[in-house]
Amino acid sequence: MSLIAKIDGSGLGAKASTHDVRFIGALAGRYALPERRQGENSKIPVYACRLCSISTRILVSVGPVVGKEGETVSCHFNEFGMLRGRITRRLASGFVADLHINDNEREKLAAKIDWQKRHVHAQVPDKREHKRVQPRDPRSTIVLADGQSLPCFVIDMSRSGAAVSAHYWPELGTPMALGRIVGRVVRHLEVGFALQFIQPQAFEELEHLIKPAIAPTP
Repeated sequence: MSLIAKIDGSGLGAKASTHDVRFIGALAGRYALPERRQGENSKIPVYACRLCSISTRILVSVGPVVGKEGETVSCHFNEFGMLRGRITRRLASGFVADLHINDNEREKLAAKIDWQKRHVHAQVPDKREHKRVQPRDPRSTIVLADGQSLPCFVIDMSRSGAAVSAHYWPELGTPMALGRIVGRVVRHLEVGFALQFIQPQAFEELEHLIKPAIAPTP
């Protein structure tokens, strides 16, 4: 069963209108938890996320930092724009949020969802030397040089590197391992950082290699 199916199944218990339009699919985006701002002059941390499903009333998303129930969340997806709401349920690697929008905004969102459902198979070919893809399960860990292990969210990946989001902002050149692959930070992103692998990896092995290494049983 896919990650989306596990998260978006009937287990959510959400009661949507029979007339409510819904899109189920993986879309990249970003989100912020404004209530966690440390001070007036500090920035609100922004993280990468992946939308699992959305209706005009709720959305389900996965990301590296799980908010608390009742906490305000702001999400942005290119396909739907900025969406604000409140977390109603925590998931193992994400959250369910009720959307706080008025009737006019709800109608506009319904039109965007309907359009996305009808055009979901229209894709633009990736012509870069090393094609980038989204992992089926974006959850992983990064291991720093001192052995510290931190949970992370893999935005996308290629044979030569990956874009990663985590509650950690490393300096350029910082060495680390993403799952079983060693690399260095080469660029900062709005929602995380880009990691370049020390050696190109086999494309068909990437999904397995980015998973955390399992410590041997003593």
